[in-house]
Amino acid sequence: MLEKIIAILATWIMGVISTMGYGGIVLLMAIESACIPLPSEIIMPFAGFLVFKGEMLLWMVAVAGALGCVVGSIPAYYLGMYGGRPLVEKYGKWVLISHKDLKWADHAFEKHGDIIIFIGRLLPAVRTFIAFPAGMARMHMGKFILYTFVGSLIWCYLLAFAGFKMGEHWESLKVYFHEFHYVIAGAGLIFVIWYLKRHFKH
Repeated sequence: MLEKIIAILATWIMGVISTMGYGGIVLLMAIESACIPLPSEIIMPFAGFLVFKGEMLLWMVAVAGALGCVVGSIPAYYLGMYGGRPLVEKYGKWVLISHKDLKWADHAFEKHGDIIIFIGRLLPAVRTFIAFPAGMARMHMGKFILYTFVGSLIWCYLLAFAGFKMGEHWESLKVYFHEFHYVIAGAGLIFVIWYLKRHFKH
C-alpha cells in the first residue's frame, strides 16, 4: 500500500515540476515545509535529474527549494504561535505534554533556536514539522527565516546534486533516499517510548 502511495506521489511530483519548472519546486517544497509530509527525497532528486538533462540549473534548483521551504514554514510557524500553544497549554496533559515541557522548549529555542532549526532542516521527516514548535516557542522570526533558508539550501542542494549525479538512474536514488523515512520513524518510535517512560515515571 505504501509503495502505491509513493508511486502516485512521485508521478504527481514529476508532473508538477515538469509543467511549472522552478515554480513547481517552490510550490512542492512549500507544501513539504507546511507540516504536510510530501517527500523532498523525491522532489529534489527529480529536479536534479532535470539538471542532468540540461533543462534546469543546479544552483537555481537548490535556491528554489530553499525558498519554498521558507514560504511553507512561515504559516506553520504562526500556526504554532497562535494556534498550537493555547491548545497545548489547555490539553497538553492528555498527550503527556506538561507546562514544564513547554518551558523547556521555550528555553531551548531561546538559547539554541538557530542550531535547532538548522539541524532540523537537515533531518528527513523532522524538517517537515520543525516550524511548528519554533512558532510555539516564539523563536525570533528573523533568525527562524535565516536558518530555515540556510539549512534548507544545503538539504536541497545535496538531494538535487545526488539526482544530477545519478542521471538516468534516479529511480533507484528515489527509493534509496525514501528509506530514510523508515530510519527516522524507528528513531521516532524510540523517542516516544523514552518519552512515555519518563512521564509515567514522574
